[in-house]
Amino acid sequence: MALLGAHVDSTDPLAAAEARGAQVVQFFLGDPQGWKKPPEHPHAAALRDSDVAVYIHSPYVINIASTNNRIRIPSRKILHQHAEAAAAIGAKGLVVHGGHVTAKDDPQAGIENWRKLFERAEESGGFPLPILIENTAGGDNAMARRFDRLAMLWDAVGQYEPGFVLDTCHAWAGGEELADIADRVKAITGRIDLVHANNSRDAFGSGADRHANFDSGTFDSDLIASVCRDARCDVIIETPSDGHADDLEFLRKRLS
Repeated sequence: MALLGAHVDSTDPLAAAEARGAQVVQFFLGDPQGWKKPPEHPHAAALRDSDVAVYIHSPYVINIASTNNRIRIPSRKILHQHAEAAAAIGAKGLVVHGGHVTAKDDPQAGIENWRKLFERAEESGGFPLPILIENTAGGDNAMARRFDRLAMLWDAVGQYEPGFVLDTCHAWAGGEELADIADRVKAITGRIDLVHANNSRDAFGSGADRHANFDSGTFDSDLIASVCRDARCDVIIETPSDGHADDLEFLRKRLS
């Protein structure tokens, strides 16, 4: 059955899960804007032994698609480090944004960089847990904003069986309609592993990645519940934390 939960602070994720009545949590293992190797989590043993499922979100600075060696090479390194650390606490998957290339680059170069990541990882034994690529809200040269580009990406990396994370705020802000989005994604990727259930502070197609609670966003949150229902996978809310209780209760009622 699909599990419902939230993105929480990494200090004590299990206490945060209990406070929210969450069955699953997501958190960062280090600075989301930093390049350092993640430290061992102080509650690693408890997390491995807990019935609460865990997803780890990789740092935002990672850009596997980049044609800039000074970004792409450390991105590959830190992604592997976070994958090892996430596997060590029993995480179900490691979430990473699809990334982008610059306006002067051919998007195919970014897609090829993703393919090389998985190809080289497979040559050395593969990643220790599923790598879950997430759709993003902005950027004309993003790898996973528009679904025509997502299809190009999956043509290149699908054989390596990465997972996919569908963020409802990112899709809305990225200009993708939500009504039938789960089916459209599955037609491309064959799977949805996790939904990031978020409303948006900004208009459709704005390109702005600003999450809103379900009662204060720019679209009908019943669409979020429909996406979760159609996706048939675990769900994480990444909305402002003071509204987590209400947002989770909204989903529980709609998905029961």
